[in-house]
Amino acid sequence: MAFALSNMHIETPAFAAGDAIPMRHSAEGDNLSPALSWQGAPAETSAFAVICHDPDAPLVQNGTYGFVHWVLYNLDADTMHLDEATDLGTTGPNDFGEHGYGGPMPPEGHGTHNYYFWVLALDEPVALPDGLNLPQLLAHVEPHLIGMDRLIGTYER
Repeated sequence: MAFALSNMHIETPAFAAGDAIPMRHSAEGDNLSPALSWQGAPAETSAFAVICHDPDAPLVQNGTYGFVHWVLYNLDADTMHLDEATDLGTTGPNDFGEHGYGGPMPPEGHGTHNYYFWVLALDEPVALPDGLNLPQLLAHVEPHLIGMDRLIGTYER
């Protein structure tokens, strides 16, 4: 993924950066996407995309991205937060083979995994079709990437 340094900051009321993700947001719990909010996007932002992946997964399916848990895009520039279990935006498939959010579910005994929640700020509203996987989404949005931030949470079974 390309990088675009910015002053963006992402957070969630569900967990602090680097802390454990609550079970309710995991695939062994309620499997609800956490509420997210962000600030500091570049002034020329026209859209956002959100990605969550586990680079510690033993079965790497998307190159260096590890296991993809969430692909969300077509979010308007005025979207500065997502509610828990959001239905905003357009979803692509996660590596569970489903659309939308798929919470943490590392193999039992595999240790603590890190989950990266990325918010990408784009300079153009890219109206993309439903169902793009992570590599397809990145191919469309990377040329328009002007800012980003990530929040890392952990999970262990």
